[in-house]
Parts: sequence; C-alpha cells; structure tokens
Amino acid sequence: MAKKRPQTKAKRPQTTAGARAAGADGAVPVVGAREPCPCGSGRRYKACHGRAASHAATELVHRPFEGLPGECDWVALRELVPAATVELTLKDGLPEGVPAVTLATVLPMAWPALRRDDGSVLLGLQNDTSSGDISRDLADTLRRALEAEPGTPVQGRRAPADSPRLQDLLDPEGAFEPEVHSGFEFWVPDAENATPEVAASLERANAAAIPTVKLQGVDAAYWCETPEKNHLRWVMPHPEEQLLDALARLHAAGRSSLGEGTRLVGSFRAHGLTVPVWDLPSGVSAEDVEKPAAEFAERLAAALATDAPLTAEERRARGGLTNRQVTLS
Repeated sequence: MAKKRPQTKAKRPQTTAGARAAGADGAVPVVGAREPCPCGSGRRYKACHGRAASHAATELVHRPFEGLPGECDWVALRELVPAATVELTLKDGLPEGVPAVTLATVLPMAWPALRRDDGSVLLGLQNDTSSGDISRDLADTLRRALEAEPGTPVQGRRAPADSPRLQDLLDPEGAFEPEVHSGFEFWVPDAENATPEVAASLERANAAAIPTVKLQGVDAAYWCETPEKNHLRWVMPHPEEQLLDALARLHAAGRSSLGEGTRLVGSFRAHGLTVPVWDLPSGVSAEDVEKPAAEFAERLAAALATDAPLTAEERRARGGLTNRQVTLS
C-alpha cells in the first residue's frame, strides 16, 4: 500500500505589515539574526533576507582603500606602521562639537574608536573587522563615534551591508599625510592622568613598537629597524603583473638594490597592492636610504614604461621574486 505523502505547509503570504516594514522602495531593514524577517515571510531574518545581507557583508573587497587619497599609505598604516596618526577631512565637514577626526594605527585597549572628552574622534585602523570590507566597517565605526558621548570608546560591530564606506564619508580632495610617532603617547593628552588600564596598554604598546620612519623623497616607503637588520617596505600602486615585470628587469640587470649591502628580497600583497621589501644593513638609517630610494624610483619608472617581452634571465628573476611573495590580506 502506497504511503501518503505528507502535506507541505503552504507558503505564508507577505502581510500588509510586512510590506510596510520592507519600505516603499522594497528595501528590507537589518534586524537580529533570530528575529522575524521584516519582509513578512514568517521566517527568521538569518534564513531569509539576512542570508543575502550576510553574503554581501562578508564578501572580500580586495582593495578596500581604492579611491581614497593616499591609498598606499592607508595600506602601510594598516599593515606596517606601529604608531602613526593622520588628520581626516570629512566630505560634509566636521559636525558641531567635533573639533577634529584623527585616524590612528592603534588605540588603547584595541578600541575601534574613541570620542575624547573634548569631542574629537580617534579612529583605529588596525582592528579586526567583522566583514570582508574594511572600508565599510571603518566608516560605520566612524559614524557612530561622531555621535557618541564625549569621553567614551566605540565598540566594533558588523556594518550593515548597505551602509556607507569611507569613500562616501571622506573628502576625495583631502590630503592624507601620515605622522609617524616613536610611541603611542598621542593616545592621551596627559599621560599622568591616564587610567591604570590605559597606562598599562600604553606601556605594552610602546614596548612592542618597532622603530619606523616614513621616507620623505618617495611615496609610501617606510624604513624600520629590527635587531638583526633594517628593512625598507614600499607600498606601490602599480598593477601587480606590470610591477613584477619591472622589478624582474631591474633585478636581472643588477639594478634593484638601494646601495651597497642592500638587497631586494621579495614582496608581499596587502589589500590589493604589492609591497616590495629590501633588506638593509643594520647601520643603514632612513636618512641614508632617501637618495638611493629616489634613484630607484627613476629606474623603476623607466622599467615600467618598457613593454618588451622578458628575456630568459629576466623570467628567472621574476620567478624568484614570485616564489618569495606572500599575501597578508
């Protein structure tokens, strides 16, 4: 005897209230994952419209800082520089009661942002983010910091998938001029009056900071000092394949170094850009490498302008550089 098939539950029609919740333009608001979906389907948000919103929020944006002034420096401050600040210019100007907005590599207690007692805002760059779009997460944190009560930190969260990005909030013509610091004293105007927690965080951060200097003669190149040797890490805006070809041409010709005892050792990818790295003798300072870096920039420009096929030796050099390449993000 054939078994009766179980009856399937009829799909619940969208209610009038649900239609109103979805809005006249059809947009469905973001709610908690276990709450009923505002569209009126009767399902939980995470199993309905939240599924698409979650996918949109977690999809990786490979160049989150593209289109911002100083994209290469954004990448450097996110990945390379321990202590630095940049004054940010908002597209719509500063809100009333906010005298300044400052981007900082790191904030005390790893806060995503801080509204100071005087109303100014510090935005932390090197925090973990909840989605695959760092720009959107940072913009969401910034907007909440602008509205926070003075004297309070801002906690992280997953930014709504349709919320603005930094490119929507910052002035595209605004300057982006990092100031590299030897420590994190910029956290507190008066270190003597810092809370014990902030003071302890400051001490730990200063102890871990690697001495770093931004070169003045070229863009987005940062010298750093380590116990065994020094390094130059240079974030470059050129398309990766074109840049690797140019570096290979110079390397094969013996023109990729920055002076005696220095060596181009490879590169890494970070946020869609390529970052060549040189080893430097421990005695080579940032000032010592300024002129060689400017001269290398001229050689690189000429190599980038060449479109001839790579020679066998240049292909071998390129293979060596590619084999030593790693991806940070």
